[in-house]
Amino acid sequence: MNHDFDLFVIGGGSAGVRLARIAAGHGARVGIAEDRHWGGTCVNIGCVPKKLMVMAAEYGLGATDARGFGWDMRAVAHDWPGFIAAKDREIGRLNGAYTGLLERAGATIFNARARFLGPHTLMVGEQHVTADRIAIATGGQPLRPAIPGADLAIVSDDAFHLPARPEHVVMVGGGYIAVEFAGIFAGLGSKVDIVYRQPLPLRGFDPDLRAGLAEALAANGIGVHHGVEPVRIEAAGARRRLHLSNGHMIEADCVFFATGRAPNVAGLGLDKAGVTAGPGGAIPIDEDYRTNVPHIFALGDVTDRLNLTPVATAEGHALADTLFGNRPRRISLANVASAVFSIPPLATVGVTEDAAPDGAKVFVARFTPMRHTLSGRARKTMMKLIVDAETDQVIGAHMLGEDAAEIMQGLAVAITAGATKADFDRTIGIHPTAAEEFVTLRTETRRVNRGGESAKPRAAE
Repeated sequence: MNHDFDLFVIGGGSAGVRLARIAAGHGARVGIAEDRHWGGTCVNIGCVPKKLMVMAAEYGLGATDARGFGWDMRAVAHDWPGFIAAKDREIGRLNGAYTGLLERAGATIFNARARFLGPHTLMVGEQHVTADRIAIATGGQPLRPAIPGADLAIVSDDAFHLPARPEHVVMVGGGYIAVEFAGIFAGLGSKVDIVYRQPLPLRGFDPDLRAGLAEALAANGIGVHHGVEPVRIEAAGARRRLHLSNGHMIEADCVFFATGRAPNVAGLGLDKAGVTAGPGGAIPIDEDYRTNVPHIFALGDVTDRLNLTPVATAEGHALADTLFGNRPRRISLANVASAVFSIPPLATVGVTEDAAPDGAKVFVARFTPMRHTLSGRARKTMMKLIVDAETDQVIGAHMLGEDAAEIMQGLAVAITAGATKADFDRTIGIHPTAAEEFVTLRTETRRVNRGGESAKPRAAE
């Protein structure tokens, strides 16, 4: 059958744009539809504007810190509307860059919503379109807990367009979005409380990172409420009252739910194409991104595997090369580095201590970074290596502290390449830096012991 397109991509985020652009560059007839934001969540209401907001918060903190270095600086009132306008201009520029890349590659762009009418047929806006292959790259969306008054709270999508900075914010959740926005609002001058049901934030991260971040949140003046859950929200005029499972109530200007995300599959008409989705909406795929329908693919956050922008981008590129570039390939999800842009930030690659093999060597350093020996700010840096005792291979690296993400990107190359602890030890450090600590860790802190009392995190070491 002669279809309109060789490939049609539903979703113009990181995965979809890369797939469409590379496939078109290989000579395929490509169509792509996006009905909201070109560039997807990351560019518009995710990692890019979020990091700009983190930078804005850090400028105020930096002004305070500068006094310790002889600068008579004061952080006065932050211009929220001015900053949001500047942020929006940059995001608008990026939107244009994404569509420009697609147009130059020869892809056909549809500013419309796409849904399945059949296995090869889509309704794109008001137009019927057919394609030999179809890829679903619609990303994820924030969730609200099912409690009374949930609609009185905001979610991350809303946070980037608030008309004014709330004076008091309650963050609900202990994941990366929650801790990042807690740091943002606190740094910009808001009173912040954070509520999460676990003993420590960032479930799934290394225990020393979790303990160190909990300490940092408190040091930043954030009220930490752990081991509790939200029960209901009530309006109190323009303010909100959040009731907690321990009987306490917090009244604030804004309640911000950062309680997880789910695949964005509503309204796609998957059933009409015969595509199976899991109970939470995630679309199962094989190693080549195929769904249960062989000519329909899914990639990025809609598959709910490893929800990171660089992973989605890499998947899109690999699928384009496989389908149209005469270069079949797959990407590895092992040793994918990631960062949390909390204040201070943290970054990680490889296994956590909880997932390390029995007998693995653990090396931990904790110190006051050089900047804060003069600034007087109560902030610690934590750095950690996990080493396989049998092979001497470094299998995990974790850091909490300034420039963690920049440092971890380089370590990710070494760990992916299979570097050993001996390789780290014979590498000469750059002095004075925090990063040199990773190549001067000599004293073993503890061993992973699965047979008895497993080594516990020692955030105070």
